[in-house]
Amino acid sequence: MEPCTSDEFFQALNHAEQTFKKMENYLRHKQLCDVVLVAGDRRIPAHRLVLSSVSDYFAAMFTNDVREARQEEIKMEGVEPNALWALVQYAYTGRLELKEDNIECLLSTACLLQLSQVVEACCKFLMKQLHPSNCLGIRSFADAQGCTDLHKVAHNYTMENFMEVIRNQEFLLLPAAEIAKLLASDDMNIPNEETILNALLTWVRHDLEQRRKDLSKLLAYIRLPLLAPQFLADMENNALFRDDIECQKLIMEAMKYHLLPERRPMLQSPRTKPRKSTVGVLFAVGGMDATKGATSIEKYELRTNMWTPVANMNGRRLQFGVAVLDDKLYVVGGRDGLKTLNTVECYNPRTKTWSVMPPMSTHRHGLGVAVLEGPMYAVGGHDGWSYLNTVERWDPQARQWNFVASMSTPRSTVGVAILNGKLYAVGGRDGSSCLKSVECFDPHTNKWTLCAQMSKRRGGVGVTTWNGFLYAIGGHDAPASNLTSRLSDSVERYDPKTDMWTAVASMSISRDAVGVCLLGDKLYAVGGHDGQTYLNTVESYDPQTNEWTQVAPLCLGRAGACVVTVKL
Repeated sequence: MEPCTSDEFFQALNHAEQTFKKMENYLRHKQLCDVVLVAGDRRIPAHRLVLSSVSDYFAAMFTNDVREARQEEIKMEGVEPNALWALVQYAYTGRLELKEDNIECLLSTACLLQLSQVVEACCKFLMKQLHPSNCLGIRSFADAQGCTDLHKVAHNYTMENFMEVIRNQEFLLLPAAEIAKLLASDDMNIPNEETILNALLTWVRHDLEQRRKDLSKLLAYIRLPLLAPQFLADMENNALFRDDIECQKLIMEAMKYHLLPERRPMLQSPRTKPRKSTVGVLFAVGGMDATKGATSIEKYELRTNMWTPVANMNGRRLQFGVAVLDDKLYVVGGRDGLKTLNTVECYNPRTKTWSVMPPMSTHRHGLGVAVLEGPMYAVGGHDGWSYLNTVERWDPQARQWNFVASMSTPRSTVGVAILNGKLYAVGGRDGSSCLKSVECFDPHTNKWTLCAQMSKRRGGVGVTTWNGFLYAIGGHDAPASNLTSRLSDSVERYDPKTDMWTAVASMSISRDAVGVCLLGDKLYAVGGHDGQTYLNTVESYDPQTNEWTQVAPLCLGRAGACVVTVKL
């Protein structure tokens, strides 16, 4: 019999580790080294094979036919000696100590040597170190090194904490070109435009003689037309601006914007576009959802492009109205699934608390609610028995509801909006059909006047205003004889000067019972129903380009949500 033969593999468990330990020992005793790296006055012996195995930079240098491949000494220009020595040791051990005082040298040297894992570790270390006093420096260092992830994180941190950043020395020491980049951004987290102007003036005064020449160039990045008129008047008297013709031109442009509101559509420029954090916050309140009634409230912030849940109503309400008075949300009327309500409750977003207000005289669902010159109006609706043309007004001083003149037509699921000191009631249903008709109320004469009709009948219509125009968005048209609704994606615009409606760009989908609101310089269409589902999609309309764009979706699909803007 032949002896049986079998092959076997032997695998040493810690071969790589033991081998590298021996190589490190050779390095320490300067044995078998075949190259010397020279940085400043420091000479660092090493092994080409080890350096090439870890660093793409050295691999390219030693394996290609370049002069350095054969040289015994390699001069490393502009490299910090301690950082180079730490990274050579890392090539043998895989260990590296990251400290605040060596991190920038290590990162820039690791970038040069193409040590991607070290670069990543250094970037993560710096991300943890971010603070309002150093984030501008880290941001510009990351930019110089081409570390895009670190740059992005540092930039976002800077924008998020901008109010603290501008109080730090780093901001005052920035060159004019960097200040210009910051001032041009839409993303900074600030309460108002005045903050940015004051930050610029602090920067200029830090070195007035040198920086005065940059003032007009940098002032062009401030959204002056969005400042309060009294602020602009004070600027005009400020000696810094008085002697500078370019600054004066910019202040005059802003004054015109305030003095000639009817010309605003022609005066649009990058300076009239509000920064994202200054426009306020959208609140979407309640509505009909798959559970037959959402009680949740969520808010949308333009800067983060995100919806987040913030509160819940005290009970179920459908087809109610919401208005904003003194930065509080008033939730008015509606129905709870069984009966029509006349109750009113008030939500304070700052304290996140609810309070109960005096009820309306009439129970109403499908009503429209708006605030005009102080008081709040509850318009039309349905009381559970019949369609209403009555209108009540809430007087915040007297804390009571009173009737004002009734509309010419009963209207439920009516859209309401305020334009040029008048209250508009748009479309809705009167019991027999959806309505094309529009009427407006003048609080000074206590009279309703009919306006030009829309081109389409619209119940469940969303209505808002922008720059002197009224917009009617979406809705449904269900003729009395035919119960299947035709839903609308169409949008039309009313010009009170000519008393005419004009079609503008349609939404991407049909939306009935759509929540509509102005946020900054764009109109938002929120949720609604498309005939099949309660929509969570949201799109925004830019009146200047006549285009709709998708934005972040709601957390919850809902139709008939009330959507309002609050300045927080």
